[in-house]
Amino acid sequence: MVGLFWVTEDAVYVGSPPTAIGGCVRLTADGVEAVDPDGSRAWTWAELRSAAVEDVPTAGTPGRVARLLGSMVAAAAGAFLGEGPPEMRLRLETESGVQEVTVYAAAAGGYEAQEAALSRELLARFVAGTADPRAPAAWGREQASEGTPEPAVREALLKAWARERT
Repeated sequence: MVGLFWVTEDAVYVGSPPTAIGGCVRLTADGVEAVDPDGSRAWTWAELRSAAVEDVPTAGTPGRVARLLGSMVAAAAGAFLGEGPPEMRLRLETESGVQEVTVYAAAAGGYEAQEAALSRELLARFVAGTADPRAPAAWGREQASEGTPEPAVREALLKAWARERT
């Protein structure tokens, strides 16, 4: 996981990878693909005027251990109550209007504010054509199997990907 993106060897997702029912939002070189139980939708980068992730749960100020414990308690309570991970919204604006897609948060304890901001900026750059969505995918093919990098590395990756031109 890097910022709001779940990067695997095969794909880059906004939020979590595919859920048990198959729902996910995937970024490709061509655009955004949303899959849910009712079907799938896709938008090319050229079609999009803007893309923004809203309702992002942010990590609180407690220390790392407290956040981890809080995440475990929240996950256990959610499983007991039948609740899934926190929901976010991906708001996509096209010439024909606004579409909203549900995205599930991958960070049970919330996202760091700086990483969320850098992720939103990167997504906006993908839409504007000033950053290359293939950059995180390339990193995923080479590095994702090593797991989630440390926070400073994640921020550096988001900044580097924002500088990658198409």
